[in-house]
Amino acid sequence: MSETIEKVAVQTEESRTQSRRAFIKGGLAVAGTVMFTKAAEAAYDPKTAVKPYAGKKEITEVLEDGAERRMLGKGVMSTTYSMPSPFEKEVRKRTLEWLTPDTLASISMTPIQSMHGTIVPNGLHFDRYHGGAPDIDPATHKLVIHGLVERPLMFTMDDLKRLPSVSRVYVLECPANGALEWKGVQVNSVQWSHGMMSCSEWTGVPLSVLLKEAGLKPEGRWLLPEGADASGLIRSIPMEIALDDCMVAYAMNGEALRPGQGYPIRLVVPGCEGNMWVKYLRRIKVTDKPLHHREESSKYSELMPNGSIQRFSWTMEANSVITYPSPDFKMSGPGRYVAKGIAWSGRGRITHVDISTDGGKNWKEAKFTSVALPKAWTRFELEFDWDGSEIFLMSRATDETGYVQPPMVQMRDIIGTNGVYHRTAMVTWRVHAWKSDRAGEIENVQY
Repeated sequence: MSETIEKVAVQTEESRTQSRRAFIKGGLAVAGTVMFTKAAEAAYDPKTAVKPYAGKKEITEVLEDGAERRMLGKGVMSTTYSMPSPFEKEVRKRTLEWLTPDTLASISMTPIQSMHGTIVPNGLHFDRYHGGAPDIDPATHKLVIHGLVERPLMFTMDDLKRLPSVSRVYVLECPANGALEWKGVQVNSVQWSHGMMSCSEWTGVPLSVLLKEAGLKPEGRWLLPEGADASGLIRSIPMEIALDDCMVAYAMNGEALRPGQGYPIRLVVPGCEGNMWVKYLRRIKVTDKPLHHREESSKYSELMPNGSIQRFSWTMEANSVITYPSPDFKMSGPGRYVAKGIAWSGRGRITHVDISTDGGKNWKEAKFTSVALPKAWTRFELEFDWDGSEIFLMSRATDETGYVQPPMVQMRDIIGTNGVYHRTAMVTWRVHAWKSDRAGEIENVQY
């Protein structure tokens, strides 16, 4: 009995000790919070705190706790797939209803003006449909490689995932990105003028690995990839491009492709027109020649001013756009601003970006705020002071081949106004004077 009493006494004392420790620990935590709050209040002086950018004046109000400080938030696993904050509901893909006659052969555009960094989230990645987005069961989907090869092969999804893989960041751009502006200004948003593109990390099997497995024959000079969707899209791809940095991708930004991006697999053709990135890939035929013009979709050809047609123009040239300030925003008054934007080139890395605030009369070199990867977005910035007068913002990109983004007048002189694709000319944002009727509004103009 005494032994039991002694044991209970020891347990009671241990419990008291733990309680005291917990109380002291909690007290220190509270004291630390109070001390931190006092320190924060001491450092925060509304009389001296000044925000120097965008014309803001001195802070004259005290920062107070909001309702969120007085209640607990959502717990872990309140949702099994995280979604954006409801306060970001306006950041979404959009389409122009008048652009295409049917949603099954249409396009949704990325809100470029709201993007940060160089990776577009999967849920905001632009989509281009030729026959709608099918729901394909990966357990039954197969990829066939045949034609001028030694060993025609069939791959299941499991087969593909067992092969060596790579992960690379590339921009996917529709050749019609900017097409609405050939004859003149028609839209007043970065999303409408440049939203037919996104930049993502793609993961998959190098196409060269698959072709090596099949054993290319010497006379094999072209690939004809085909999709499994209702459109059965087929494009002609020269072998030198196919063996360069192409891949058969099954993942995007760390997760499986979305249906709008070709689930379960798609072809990735870095630097080239987005229509060559065949989605829902089911077959690759190796041939000695491309498809006949009538067999392959002719809508990606370009009509030149002399009446001739340029059939193949795969590479997307150097391009750039200032995403802020831009027509999707409004200047808040004279002061210091930071012009921010993206540049990219299908020919390789961006090496230089210049910015003008006077419509191209004078230029200043912007700084890169991201790594300049080949065939991917590169972020740039330039600080400038706005005195409230009318200005014209422009950006001009140069890539590692020496190609310089041209002005719109120059592109029209070469290609005319009947073009649809590869409009990579510089764009101009007109900022209205602060003392005008349209104070601080930003407008798309061709200057």
